[in-house]
Amino acid sequence: MAKAKAVTAKHSLSQYYNASSFRADTWNKLKNLCQRLAEGRGREKDVEQVGELLHLLAPMEEYFAFPGRHAFNQISGLLQEEDFETLFALVRQIVGSLMSESYRRKHVNLSAQLDPASDDEEDEEPEERARRRPYFEVLIVDDLSPGQQRQQRQDLIDLRRDEDSFTYEPVFVHSFEDALIAILFNQAIQSVVIRFGFRLHSNHNMPVLQRILNSAQIGDIDDLEPQDYGVVLADVIHSVRPELDLFLVTDQAVEDIAGRVGEACRRVFYNREDFLELHTNILRGIDARYQTPFFTALKHYSQQPTGVFHALPISRGKSIVKSHWIKDMGEFYGMNIFMAETSATSGGLDSLLEPHGPIKKAQELASRAFGSRQTYFATNGTSTCNKIVVQALVRPGDIVLVDRDCHKSHHYGMVLTGAEVIYLDSYPLHQYSMYGAVPLREIKKTLLELRAAGKLDRVKMLLLTNCTFDGIIYNVERFMEECLAIKPDLVFLWDEAWFGFARFGPTYRTRTGMHAAETLRKKYRSAEYRKLYATKQKQLSKLDPDDIGAHLSKHLYPDPDKVRIRVYTTQSTHKTLTSLRQGSMIHVHDQDFSSKVEEPFHEAYMTHTSTSPNYQILASLDVGRRQVELEGFELVQKQVELAMVLRQRIRMHPLLNKHFKVLTVGDMVPASHRQSGIESYYDPERGWNEIWDAWAGDEFCLDATRVTLFVGGTGLDGDSFKNEILMDKFGIQINKTSRNTVLFMTNIGTTRSSIAYLIEVLVKIANDLEEQYEDMNGPERKAHERKIHSLTHDLPPLPDFSKFHDAFRPDREGSTPEGDMRSAYFLAYAEEECEYLGLTDGTLDAAMKGGREVVSATFVIPYPPGFPILVPGQVLSAEIIEFLRKLDVKEIHGYRPDLGLRVFTEEALEKRL
Repeated sequence: MAKAKAVTAKHSLSQYYNASSFRADTWNKLKNLCQRLAEGRGREKDVEQVGELLHLLAPMEEYFAFPGRHAFNQISGLLQEEDFETLFALVRQIVGSLMSESYRRKHVNLSAQLDPASDDEEDEEPEERARRRPYFEVLIVDDLSPGQQRQQRQDLIDLRRDEDSFTYEPVFVHSFEDALIAILFNQAIQSVVIRFGFRLHSNHNMPVLQRILNSAQIGDIDDLEPQDYGVVLADVIHSVRPELDLFLVTDQAVEDIAGRVGEACRRVFYNREDFLELHTNILRGIDARYQTPFFTALKHYSQQPTGVFHALPISRGKSIVKSHWIKDMGEFYGMNIFMAETSATSGGLDSLLEPHGPIKKAQELASRAFGSRQTYFATNGTSTCNKIVVQALVRPGDIVLVDRDCHKSHHYGMVLTGAEVIYLDSYPLHQYSMYGAVPLREIKKTLLELRAAGKLDRVKMLLLTNCTFDGIIYNVERFMEECLAIKPDLVFLWDEAWFGFARFGPTYRTRTGMHAAETLRKKYRSAEYRKLYATKQKQLSKLDPDDIGAHLSKHLYPDPDKVRIRVYTTQSTHKTLTSLRQGSMIHVHDQDFSSKVEEPFHEAYMTHTSTSPNYQILASLDVGRRQVELEGFELVQKQVELAMVLRQRIRMHPLLNKHFKVLTVGDMVPASHRQSGIESYYDPERGWNEIWDAWAGDEFCLDATRVTLFVGGTGLDGDSFKNEILMDKFGIQINKTSRNTVLFMTNIGTTRSSIAYLIEVLVKIANDLEEQYEDMNGPERKAHERKIHSLTHDLPPLPDFSKFHDAFRPDREGSTPEGDMRSAYFLAYAEEECEYLGLTDGTLDAAMKGGREVVSATFVIPYPPGFPILVPGQVLSAEIIEFLRKLDVKEIHGYRPDLGLRVFTEEALEKRL
């Protein structure tokens, strides 16, 4: 047989978006080919294919501790020698360990695990099976020879002790670029040791590296001086994966270096470090992230003998254990959940309302993980978090700019505080019966008009949803910067209910409120920004200050001497990360928090937070934080990859793309808001790298983890497709539909098997549709085609917010549209001030034809889209009425089909004018 190709060529890694699945699939292909060779069924082309697969794996395996370079070289040697039986045995063992991750559980030198003569991939000592200490990998950046690497690996292994809580393996790379490739590819890396002898460039090509350097504002690394390599690399790694523990070893003046690395490095060592000191610091760094103060306190409490003489009969499971009728509840849940139940704040459990112990510590750790200045836990959902933030910051008479499509809790928050509301309209996607997001131009225009009207001092907050339910993501940094140029102390509330996971993906993180707040705060302190601001101000000074249109077309920059960074994000942790239902967080980055907000925030928190919070929810928030600090990067990368795979499979499958269409960023973000010009994040020719270009500069981008499937071509509306097909027939649960789409959301718990099942189901549905169409007679086909036409062309136009009636406008003569929704809301409590007008009985049409301004007395919220189409005090428009009539959804809150729409009487409105 022909000899296999050598694996020494320089490789291009640009095809890999996420290496994990590619690596696993390639190893499995390698195993199958080696089996053919071992069984004597192989051909010359099989040997060549094995060589090609090794050629693909070789560059990637340099960045992983298992199976290691020694084993990989052994495989190459066995192939060259044509010892196919031993080759297959070794590859099979490696693949078994990779797939089962048993190498993570065997706490010995990994290369020593591989014995081609052994068939027992799960051989494990009983005590190790019982402990199964968490395993991670440590990246060591230094230009070491293979012999030096082996010696240093052994030196670190010799320091292991049975009482260590964790175990790790080192991975060695030679260069600056290799270090970045490693932290992107190897999701098991938790610590990085940066020494001073490494090179700059890798032997592999990866264009994404330059994007990382650009985002970290490094530029051309060839301009760096050797003494700066370590400090700059630490800064770049910290910007990409801030959760990693970084240790810098330098031969420079260690005192100077320690002052330059700032928060990036956990510890700086001088010259060749003591291995014991390094080893203990590595373990200590992991332990700092592994701690769960409240969960640990709750476990200890559950093990204490106590006598319960307070409320909560279920505490310690007493009311269940002694029951003759509800023992099945205890059997179903297990006893630990009841052993940890208490209504007391004793025993080290702390109080959520006034935390001083483990809850306070748990919130501090969450603040570190999510990049905030303060973080607060909530056990009754993000709806409450939104109301807390709004109540803490907004006073009666303050003007608040609100995304009209936001969650109903924000609208109720406006009622609660007595804010004067200006609703902002999102761009519509009429063809899919959904809304996008609010364009920056509209927000700037509103702020500039308020400035022209002399009302800018009353503007308190901008409230936007990021990302939207359908996955539209704002360019948070750009939006905040331009708004701050107009109103330098504007408060931002970003509702990130569906975006909690974003902090732990390098690309996603850049579009979160907390990251943008920190980025802007550093930016405005820099000398470079002051120079930029001076230049831009000279250009803007030539514009007429009253010419709003001229300012809309310019990028505006805030005055660094006036700007205040005041950002809040609310997060439904339970929606996208590990937490029990209703577990949520409030993240704060507000320069004025301690001086202006802390006291009212505390009062608002006390107002809305239960005095009897669920401790299981709090514990789950604590544990969920631990998870994302230690494996969030890995989980989010896999989540995105699975969503990409789903998109790709549907797009490439001939039967699926006949009946369904996965909406791309080009479908969901108009070209005017996609400065990159990118239509789709997946391209068979170029892979996934383009997502970086879009996320770097586009006004809006699309969350790849949300896969919106257009189903209008099936003749089934979104609600029917969801309930009658997906849920009733196949048990697939989804949340969101529109008139002609359904939304599939991947999350950190999604598996490859789940994706495979969904694809299998869609294929079955497509086959059923084919058969149904074949069996239709002529009239049935015409009826079917009319239904398709209705779902694809005859769609109700999406209405904008109309206006507040003058009875609820504080400044009726003014040019700005703010409204007093609180007055309208409470006026509706008076039954005599309201009446019902029917959508179908002609009474509503008659009133409007007679010239009456019909004004809603309630919130009217259809599901979908799930936000108010009407709010108290809003004037009904013809477009809103048409939309309501064409909605084919069963659930409309605030609307009674038997009575109609609840509106204010004309007399009630006249009394207020």
